[in-house]
Amino acid sequence: MRYLVVFAQAHNDFRLPELCSVAELHAFTIDFYGTCDPTRPYMVLDLAEEAHAQILARRCILVKSVYEYYADGSSYDQLHELTRANRGQWEKYIPDTSFRFNVTAYNHKIPQSRQRCVVESFAYMGFLGKIDMKHPDIVLACFEEYLDRHETTRAKYDGDGDFIHLYFGKLLEEGSARSLISKFDVKKRAYFGNTSMEAEVSLLMANQSLASPGKFIYDPFMGTGSMAYPTAHFGAFVFGSDIDGRQMRGKGNPPGVLRAAAQYGIDSRIVDLCTFDVTNHPLRCGGLFDAIVTDPPYGVRAGAKRIGRKQELSPARMESYMEHRQNPQPDDQPYIPPTKPYELSSLVADLVLLARYLLKCGGRLVFFLPTVTEDYSELDVHQFLCEGMEVVGNSLQDFGSWGRRLITIKKVTDIQNAAPILHDRDSSASDLDHTPAHQHFRDKYFQGFKQRSA
Repeated sequence: MRYLVVFAQAHNDFRLPELCSVAELHAFTIDFYGTCDPTRPYMVLDLAEEAHAQILARRCILVKSVYEYYADGSSYDQLHELTRANRGQWEKYIPDTSFRFNVTAYNHKIPQSRQRCVVESFAYMGFLGKIDMKHPDIVLACFEEYLDRHETTRAKYDGDGDFIHLYFGKLLEEGSARSLISKFDVKKRAYFGNTSMEAEVSLLMANQSLASPGKFIYDPFMGTGSMAYPTAHFGAFVFGSDIDGRQMRGKGNPPGVLRAAAQYGIDSRIVDLCTFDVTNHPLRCGGLFDAIVTDPPYGVRAGAKRIGRKQELSPARMESYMEHRQNPQPDDQPYIPPTKPYELSSLVADLVLLARYLLKCGGRLVFFLPTVTEDYSELDVHQFLCEGMEVVGNSLQDFGSWGRRLITIKKVTDIQNAAPILHDRDSSASDLDHTPAHQHFRDKYFQGFKQRSA
């Protein structure tokens, strides 16, 4: 069965990975009909059942609506010819079905007079039911696709009829998942901070992680919990950690993350929140989690830290320090271990090793990786992979001179590796021939990419 998917006009590069992830989650396959171009607003899919199309409409954040496909073409003559040929799909609605007919366009506004002409051109379908603009039994829609002309100055209806393609079908279901963007809007959240991820992107990450009831998902850089809320909404249990517990706690009681989770009715799915450094984690058992989903700090609004000192103590100070640790005084303050910067390229490599240890076979690691646009190459991502880990998604959110990539890595081995020892690498010296575009990203960002290239 063939279906027409109408996408919301956002995050073009994320469309295919989201469709494929939701299909994998619900154990069905998608065949793409014709040219599969994620930059275009319409896509025709072949699915085994109507229920599969409804799942996509109800779960995919970027799906605006799904239609039962009738025809497509580069001209109305071709569209009408195919619609007549597919009479078996729509003739059952002829006798007594109320209907509404929509004519709309992408990158263009169609004048009402021509909309009426288009509707009348389908008169051969011969529907005998009444026209109902508010509550029809079926909604038929014709879509015209135009080239993107948003940077050109033109009259209101200039170029009307110069479309590049047409689509025609019957509405199956409106996309209901997009309403979650408003529900999880950061501005309406009980607890958030300056590093909180925007709702739409965190929902996309939840879909990439295959979050569903019974799954156990981990966020090693929990912060204010932006990844936890959508994954828990989809039924998963969430465990979070952070090197700075203040980010998770906030002010007041209960902790900020739990307050926000209670706002969404999912606080019972937050298993626990712990404060520790992922390079010195207390998890002594691998294969615990179905997914790891996180947004590692890369130094623009908050820098990554790991336990350690920027400079080693002198022998005299070390001796005094050790003596004090061995003979604590009653009025001593709680010991807070010192931290030092955690370079992004080292962090990402360690994160992949940690994921291989902590994930079940088939589990996914989903995280954002910032990159310099002009320096990026595919080798940047494959360079930090390790045996048993495979890239299944790489989508770009473009900000011009830089962008961030949503990387999805799948564990494809059932071998249980030992807990990795995450050494403190010297990020300034590398034995690799290729320097990834995300290395020293913070320095490049604050230098200004254009000035640096000049």
